[in-house]
Amino acid sequence: MTNYGAAELASSFRTVRNNTLVIANEIPENKYGFAPVTGWRTVAEMLKHVAWAHMTYEDMHVTRRLATLTGYDFPAIFAKRLEKEHQQMNKAQIIDLLRREGDRVAAWLATLDTAFLNETFTDVIGQNPKTRFENMLAIKEHEMHHRGQLMLIQRMIGIVPHLTREREERARQRAMAAAAATAAGAKK
Repeated sequence: MTNYGAAELASSFRTVRNNTLVIANEIPENKYGFAPVTGWRTVAEMLKHVAWAHMTYEDMHVTRRLATLTGYDFPAIFAKRLEKEHQQMNKAQIIDLLRREGDRVAAWLATLDTAFLNETFTDVIGQNPKTRFENMLAIKEHEMHHRGQLMLIQRMIGIVPHLTREREERARQRAMAAAAATAAGAKK
């Protein structure tokens, strides 16, 4: 059996956030106002959304330590989060926010003990129990969802995403090594 607990959750969240930070740094500031279609978040709005999305999880599981989401005031926490997301910020401020909140959330995730992660809570109708751990995974899954959107935006503005560049470089190196091995074998 593989153990995946708070330390692994924090580490994987750090990996996700670091990849988001690379993208945030690579997109030029003059493209932070870009939205691929009307009604979609701009780059800046999406990055701020990613930076503050954890607020809901912290409110439900730590501040209130809810056993059920029945009666939970989703509009209130969303309004609080949206107030933060709507603050005017430049690229440097957004990147700093992503870094600071990422470090804080990763440190917080690392402190969660097994008993807490194994606690269950129910949905808004008091059914369908799931563990807090399962819900904590959604913090990084949510960010990965938006990071995929940001990578598509990178393509739209002419940037090959760093993960694609890295994969292509590994493939190039493997091809060169295979060609060198073939050439060395032919000399024998």
